[in-house]
Amino acid sequence: MTVFNDLTTPMSLLLTRRSGKARDMIAPGPDEAQLRRILSAAARVPDHGKLAPWRFVIVPESERAALAEALDAIYVAEKPEAGRIEREAIRDFARQAPTLVVTLFRPKPESHIPLAEQAASAAAATMTLAHAAHAEGFMSCWLTGWPAYSEGVTRLFGQPGDSIVGFMFLGTPGKPLEERPRPDLDDVMSVWRAT
Repeated sequence: MTVFNDLTTPMSLLLTRRSGKARDMIAPGPDEAQLRRILSAAARVPDHGKLAPWRFVIVPESERAALAEALDAIYVAEKPEAGRIEREAIRDFARQAPTLVVTLFRPKPESHIPLAEQAASAAAATMTLAHAAHAEGFMSCWLTGWPAYSEGVTRLFGQPGDSIVGFMFLGTPGKPLEERPRPDLDDVMSVWRAT
């Protein structure tokens, strides 16, 4: 199902992509074939040394309740003073949107490729995932917060040495999206000249 009807050129895709709130997403999310195309596109990013320093972990909707409980248990272990409202927010985090993909950064420290370049490739894969979801007609939301920086949560999805780049929530907008302010290009662009 295509939600956005003005995607007639590759440039219009890039110029119309925007994030939405994960909590506002409704079904449908990408089906299995669409999700494979989205992740195939995400895996085509610049990757100096051909290291593939990223992984995509799909959390099926059928596993979201278990994820919510696991996040809650880790949160309480890390923050024993956590109150009911905080814990509810953590559990709700896991249940947002129809589709959830966790993007991991899996560095190869033994490589001569600088870790900063490897991390940039993992971030590029995550951003390309968002663009590919838009191309398939879905909205995306890249979230981090406490779960992305918790070693306990990272162990749920990866192996020692991994880190979470983001939780990518995908789905259909539940309400119209409003464009957010964007920087004026002249404020963020300059032309270098030899002096």
